[in-house]
Parts: sequence; C-alpha cells; structure tokens
Amino acid sequence: MRRVLLVDDEENLRVVVRSFLKRDGYEVEVASGVEEALALLESFGPDFILTDVRMPRLGGLDLLATLKAKGDPATVIVMSAYGNVDLAIEAMKSGAYDYIQKPFKAEELLLTLRKAEERETLRRENRALKQEILRESTFEEILAKSESMQAIFKTIAKIADYKTTVLVTGESGVGKELVARALHRRSSRRGGPFVAVNCGAIPENLLESELFGYRRGAFTDATTDRVGLFEQANHGTLLLDEIGELPLSLQVKLLRVLQEETMRRLGDSKDIKVDVRIIAATHRDLHAETQAGRFREDLFYRINVLPIGIPPLRERREDVPLLVEHFMNRNNARFGTNIRALSPEARRLLLEYGWPGNVRELENTIERAMVLAEKDSIEADDLPERIREARDPIQLHLTSGELSIKKTARVIEEILIRRALQKTKGNRTRAAEVLEISHRALLYKIKDYRIDL
Repeated sequence: MRRVLLVDDEENLRVVVRSFLKRDGYEVEVASGVEEALALLESFGPDFILTDVRMPRLGGLDLLATLKAKGDPATVIVMSAYGNVDLAIEAMKSGAYDYIQKPFKAEELLLTLRKAEERETLRRENRALKQEILRESTFEEILAKSESMQAIFKTIAKIADYKTTVLVTGESGVGKELVARALHRRSSRRGGPFVAVNCGAIPENLLESELFGYRRGAFTDATTDRVGLFEQANHGTLLLDEIGELPLSLQVKLLRVLQEETMRRLGDSKDIKVDVRIIAATHRDLHAETQAGRFREDLFYRINVLPIGIPPLRERREDVPLLVEHFMNRNNARFGTNIRALSPEARRLLLEYGWPGNVRELENTIERAMVLAEKDSIEADDLPERIREARDPIQLHLTSGELSIKKTARVIEEILIRRALQKTKGNRTRAAEVLEISHRALLYKIKDYRIDL
C-alpha cells in the first residue's frame, strides 16, 4: 500500500509533493487533471489518490463519482485551498476518506497518509476475515453459520452417498431444494441428472403421466411415447417437492416404485427397471397427515428413513447478516450498484423481524431495498412497511404459533440482550445492570447467541 496518485492542476505542487513522498518511500504518479488521472488508474493501480477538490473542467467530486461508479478501491484524500472547505466536506460525504487544507506541511500530509494506511490495513484484514467466514459458512450453494445448519451440513455429508430415501421438511422458503441439490452433488450420483418436480403444481390428472410417462395410444392425446421423470432421473436423483400434495392414488404407485425399483409407463404392459435416489420434501406435518388419512402411513415410513428438518430463519437469526451480505453482493453484480452497508436501524429491523417467508422473503426484501435505495447503504425507509411496523418482535414470536416455552424464552432473552447492548452502546457492564444479570452471565449469553458487538 505505497502507491499514490497525485491529481492537481498546479505544477509546482505536483513537483514538491512528489519529491517528498518519494523520499518517504512512496511510489508516486502525477496527473494535471481528472481525465489524465483516470487514464492512469488501470496501469498504475494506486492505493491512495490525493486530489485537489477544485480544478478546471472536472474537480475532485467528479473524480470521486467516477471512482465510485467503477468500484475502484483506492482511498481518496482531497486537498482544498482556503474557502473550499465546504467542497471538501461534500467530498467526504461522497466517499473521500479525509481532507487536508492548503498550504500544508510535508509532515501533515504524511501523517494523513499513514492514518489512511492504518485504516486500509484494517479494511483489508476485515475483508479477509469475511472471506474466511464465508468460506467456512458455505456448503455447496447453502450459506449459514448457525449451529443448527452446520449440523445439517454434517448430516448431508454423512448420508449423501447412500441411496436411502431422504425426507426434507421445513417451512416454505427455508431452502429445501438447496438441501436436496447438496445431497445430490455430494453423492456418487453427481454425474447423473438431478430432476425436481413440485407435486402440488401439476394437476392430478397429468401428474401420473409426468412421473411415469406413457406409451403411444395410452389415452386420446398420447400420439407419441413419453419418457417420465423417473426415467429421466435414472442413475441420478429425483426430488419430489411438496410430496404431501400427492394424491392417494399416486401414493400407492410411488410406494411400489420405492419398494420394487421398477415402474410402468401408462399404457405399457411391462415394467422398467429404474435406479433413482428419491428425496422427498414438504412443508406439511406428514405424521399428522397420516393420522387424518390424507397420507399413506406405509409410504410415510418408507420415505422418512433419513429425515432432515430445516429450521426457520427466525430460529437462526445469526444467519441473517451473512445472507444479507451475500444478497447485496449478488445484486450489486446484477444491477451495477455499489450498496455495501446497512444503517444501524435497518440492521436492527432485519434481525428482529420474524421472517415468515424465511430465506426467500429475506432475498426479495434485500432486492427491493437495493432498487429503492437512494444512498450507498440500505436505510430503514428502504425496507417494506411490514418490516418497519414490526416493532415488537416478542409479540411477533408469540403470535407465530410456536408453543415451546424453551424456544420462546431463548428468543425473548436474545432480543432483550440485543436491546440492552444497543441502549448502552455496547457497554457490557452497563447492559448487565440494565438486564439485572451478572456480567459473567451476560458474557456467556453473548457467546451462546453469537451476538456481534
């Protein structure tokens, strides 16, 4: 971090500053204006840019706007003559790190650069730490660091190679298909097809032909042979999403396929051998469905050999910041935006909201907020009204239908600790007093709930 690009229309200043910066070990390039500076960006790759805030034609604010549009990581320090301080402050609001007023001594500029170096070192260490956290929290296409999801990652790795049927359960939007795809990719079948079908999205009279295919002449519109999804998934994996919506008549046929590993096309007289790993997924309580007579008990026990239950997002709030950053980075690449931060209020609202739509709702919320954002950060006003008005997360949890005293107590305790830390600006001793618990107990709970200070 020793490359400096100096941008100023005064030749004497360029000569003097370049000279003493080189004596201090910096590698320096100079430009007399913004156009010349932009031409040097790629070839020189400066770590720091020193620019006059006011120059003929284009000034420091124009340079900052261009750097921001390009996503250039260089740290900018603006120089302002007497009377241009307001412009310098405006430049800092636009992304400049600091400003220094002309005329200045060499020691002043060197001190400002050293402070900028320390800041940039911390930023790079922070980026490296985030990358390490991201690497440790990524499993195939699933991103999570919560203990419950890490346990699921271990389960997937352990059972992926077995052909045994897996039942993935969880609320809508938690990522059941992502888990199914991870199971496929981690298995020896990863070279084969992965076929997914939503059993609730296909009309009942068409679902059987979709799953098993048909022979020409099997019914009026069957003018050609049709290969079903079971055959398409041969030597691979078939995901039966929302299996709870499967009609009882088809449940019998599915059970036979699972037991015999053979199937028969509609209108055919012979069975076909299929080698398919079945993964079933549902948001329904299939045990309750069997009690109500809507789902075959024998099929339930046949598919529920290796169950994986994905917890809702409200029970793993420590995953929210990680997912938010991921969605922001992805949308920046999609939209050409450069939104990198959340305001403290927006962050609080996202952490305390109940997320009934889970990860899918969070993803859509961040996309909407980034489209509406007028700054380079997401503010509370950019979030949907339902999130801004959900000011009482405790009440939200109590009305969610959760009846577990243990789970509810943990949710309420975590919310109160976060509020106390926010009120005391991170002072843990004072927060412990507000919460009326010991300092030691608070430290333990901060670690237990993985609360970032």
